[in-house]
Amino acid sequence: MDVRIRPMRDEDAPDLVRVSLAADTMFADAGVELPPDDPRTLLAHAERVLVAAGTDGRPCGLAATVTVDGLPHLEQIAVDPDHGRRGVGSALLAAVCAEAAARGHERLTLTTFRDLPWNGPWYLARGFAPLPRALWGPELARLWESEAPIRVRPRLVMARRTR
Repeated sequence: MDVRIRPMRDEDAPDLVRVSLAADTMFADAGVELPPDDPRTLLAHAERVLVAAGTDGRPCGLAATVTVDGLPHLEQIAVDPDHGRRGVGSALLAAVCAEAAARGHERLTLTTFRDLPWNGPWYLARGFAPLPRALWGPELARLWESEAPIRVRPRLVMARRTR
C-alpha cells in the first residue's frame, strides 16, 4: 500500500479516532475484552502523533509516542483493519524509529500483549526484544503499574535500538 507518513494535523483527529476504534475491533474479534477506551485521550496525551495517509490523503493509521525515562516510548500503533497487512504499521514504526534516532535516542520502548500476533510477535519480528525489569527506569515501572486494568492477557515491556 502506498502511504505517506506525516505529523498529525488538528483536522486529522476525527479520522484518527475512527482508525483507533476500528483497530480495537481486532481485540474483540480475538476474544480479548479491553476496558472502554477514548482515543481522544491518547491523541491529547501523546507528545508526537504520526499519521499514515493513503493516496487519498485520508488517515489509515497512527503512531503515538511519549517520553518515558528520557527515551521515546511507543504508546500505540493503530491501523484501520481495512488497510491492514499492507505495511502501514511497519512504515509507521520505521518513521518513529527514524525520528527517535534523529533526535539522538538509541532506544525505543513499548508495552504490548505478549502473544497476540499483531502485538508481541509482530514487534519481535521488527527488532524488539523483551526488556528485563532490572533495566526499567522509574517512569517505565510506573507506566507498567498504571496499565494493570488492561492486563487481561499476558503483557510485556519491549525495547529496540533505533539505529
